[in-house]
Amino acid sequence: MLIVTVKENESIDKALKRFKKKFERTGVLRELRRRSAFTKPSIARRSEVTRAIYRRQMQEKEIN
Repeated sequence: MLIVTVKENESIDKALKRFKKKFERTGVLRELRRRSAFTKPSIARRSEVTRAIYRRQMQEKEIN
């Protein structure tokens, strides 16, 4: 359960922004989307490998 206390003289917009940031960090929405459709384990592994390759290429690009 997320609790965001509105501070004195704080606008609702700022409090809402803090709530959204907290909600994003929990990963609830990401987990819900992930669970909405079944992915075969082989496809999950394949996507994991392609993500790892992409990350490695980005790190190599950053170093050079």
